[in-house]
Amino acid sequence: MPLAKFSKFNVLTSKATIRTHCINGQKLHQMKKYFLLFTALFLVSISPAQNVGIGTTTPAASAQLDVTSTNKGFLPPRMSSTDRNAIASPSAGLTIYNTTINAVQVYNGTNWYSTVHYIGERYGGGIVYYVYDNGQHGLIAADGDVGEFQWNYGTLINTLATGGSAHACLNCVPGLGGGGIGGGARNTTLIIASQSPGGNSSAAMVCTGYAVNNGQITYEDWYLPSIDELHLLYLQKTVVGGFANDAYWSSSEAGTTLAWWQTFFDGLQSRATKSNIYRVRPVRAF
Repeated sequence: MPLAKFSKFNVLTSKATIRTHCINGQKLHQMKKYFLLFTALFLVSISPAQNVGIGTTTPAASAQLDVTSTNKGFLPPRMSSTDRNAIASPSAGLTIYNTTINAVQVYNGTNWYSTVHYIGERYGGGIVYYVYDNGQHGLIAADGDVGEFQWNYGTLINTLATGGSAHACLNCVPGLGGGGIGGGARNTTLIIASQSPGGNSSAAMVCTGYAVNNGQITYEDWYLPSIDELHLLYLQKTVVGGFANDAYWSSSEAGTTLAWWQTFFDGLQSRATKSNIYRVRPVRAF
């Protein structure tokens, strides 16, 4: 074979050999990757007790997965309440971040529970209708009215239950003063202490007699809301539900013969004779 042809042949052969080695090398590298991945999955599948650490070589013995970091966090799936409710057959322990209430929620097998409380949440024997302190505290309304009653029972007297007697919580500071959260509880205590025997049919008394048992806890610290707390309830009447287009008693007194009430038709607040018959909805604080 002529030298020129021989050299050209050798060059072509060498290029083909190099190309073959490169292709084989790439395939071998991919095969190694697949083998390692398969091995890892295989080991996890056959070693369910083996815990896994991310960011740590010594994962906690009690954790199946231990994620350690000083500058990053765990980011669960983010979705609205509507999207959450569309999850088919959620498992107990399922965790999401609810963008509607801006809080982490966990499913306990029956209901979704949150790290903070929110308006409309079923909690503490009723429905949350007001929150403060970033959702750590607030007010809960009973599921329904307990009936229609007069404000007092027996002789008309001044009970000094004046907490929240100003209009519509315009300057209400939660947790402070008679018009704040808990004003109704103080009013209710004063009203009951001044009732004549047989006062179990008064608005305040039926509220304190109300109780809800969820199978584990009995909630029995209900009271007649102050006019401020009642107004907050009126603002969430659609969320809580079950209200009549009628007047509701508050526990705020307006003198010896009068007490404050609010209609749930248009929000009007006014004073009326304590012997009038109005609707009653118990509330409690948390």
